[in-house]
Amino acid sequence: MEKLYNNIILEDGFGAKQSDPSDIPYLKNPPEVIDISVGRQLFVDDFLIEGTDLTTEYHSVKKFEENPIFSPKTPWETEGVACACPKSGGVFYDEDEKIFKMWYEGGWLHHLCYATSKDGIHWDRPSLDLVEGTNIILPYEGYTPEKESDDEDEKYLRPDSTTFWIDYDAPKEERYKFFLRNPGSLLYGFVGVSADGIHFDKIQKTSRTRDRSTMFYNPFRKKWVYSIRQRGVDLLGKEYMRMRRYRECDDYLAGATWEDGEDFVWMSCDALDLPDPKIGMEPQLYNVDAVGYESIMLGMFQIMYGPEESGTKPYGIPKVTELMPMYSRDGYHFSRPSRKSLIAPTREKESWERGYVQSVGGVAVIHGDELWIYYVGFSGDEQNLDPDWIKNGMYHGGSLGLAKLRRDGFVSMNGKGSLLTRKMQFFGKEALIVNAEGSVSVELLDENGALLDRTNVFCGDSTCAELRFEKTEISELNGKTIRLRFLVDGKLYAFGFADGNGDCGGAHAAGLVE
Repeated sequence: MEKLYNNIILEDGFGAKQSDPSDIPYLKNPPEVIDISVGRQLFVDDFLIEGTDLTTEYHSVKKFEENPIFSPKTPWETEGVACACPKSGGVFYDEDEKIFKMWYEGGWLHHLCYATSKDGIHWDRPSLDLVEGTNIILPYEGYTPEKESDDEDEKYLRPDSTTFWIDYDAPKEERYKFFLRNPGSLLYGFVGVSADGIHFDKIQKTSRTRDRSTMFYNPFRKKWVYSIRQRGVDLLGKEYMRMRRYRECDDYLAGATWEDGEDFVWMSCDALDLPDPKIGMEPQLYNVDAVGYESIMLGMFQIMYGPEESGTKPYGIPKVTELMPMYSRDGYHFSRPSRKSLIAPTREKESWERGYVQSVGGVAVIHGDELWIYYVGFSGDEQNLDPDWIKNGMYHGGSLGLAKLRRDGFVSMNGKGSLLTRKMQFFGKEALIVNAEGSVSVELLDENGALLDRTNVFCGDSTCAELRFEKTEISELNGKTIRLRFLVDGKLYAFGFADGNGDCGGAHAAGLVE
């Protein structure tokens, strides 16, 4: 049994039951008192809410008008099937060096490459010392387009899927982590570490995984998680081509191999994931990327509507996959309260993002008042009908796009009314902030619901508006059990308690650009 940062109890053997988005333990039985010391508090579920007459709105992103912001251009990205995108790879803002960094696939299933950006939109391909005159990293020997894999050779590093991560808590020589899986069936993966994100060493094999397996870090529990693709039967006896297994560990390299029983069935599509009426195939879970954001784990559930390869290869068009947000407060059980995709392909001929939309390692960057969510799209090539799936046009044109969302803006509580929280406590705080549009004020209640104080009324539109109680300093409330009643006329996205520097102490996703 493990008590988490928010007072949720994670039971021993929690992985014995597949994560069910409609049956989340901490929503059915929330803590008596919720600790909200970590991060901004989002209304992505009912965890914080005792009662409300406000309505829930699930928001959409706005795709950047200049997309794609990165596409295949160099000879090593355009030879064979053209591709230049992080599938999942990684897009991070390095908070120490104040620069964006991207690890991506250059050429379909071919090279691993590295790019940087000062603004997150315009990218440079630095000339590196590994393959002269290129930005290729992790060079390997023996590449041929026909060769699917060599899972015994640690020098043969050819991306089917990858994840890169910046680990600020690691020793300098292990600050960057990578996971790679060669193309093929049930194969070993490879992991390694680096001091600069370019020269990787300590490369070693993982246990065997299937294609499109990835990894991420849970900063709240300080666990590395391997998101492992599986085909098989879920706990309800339903057969899936694509679902997920879960493996967590404290030490990234030491935990990269596991025995039976050390990983377990995690998640899949369910009865609420409906087939696309034009395609008719039962949806499948294609991939999962996740990251710590403020007080939650934010995940991207990549859902595949089809068709399978047999329905795309004869036409040189990409599969239809979309990105659906999901949220967790314990890192294992994820809810998906809205089954509306956050980022979807256009499905239009000549579009750079016709299909095969995918998430990136790191998921999102906090950019001032916005979340910048990077994603991948493929155009396909109807002129390339090569019978070899590696050479076929269905995987042509992989590029990087950007979508923007209001900070904390996945869900808002709307209307003219009130929202009463459950019992809460916090420590080390000096200010109350709200993310809201319209007007909002807050009543301070004791744990029994008696009114103690009121704040001023905020009117306007701000992702970080400070409210002050008339008689009470926030520092006086540290360690006490309280409730808050929000009085809203507009939209309330989030709230939080900050320290003396205005920091709510939350996780920064793939980096915070201030």
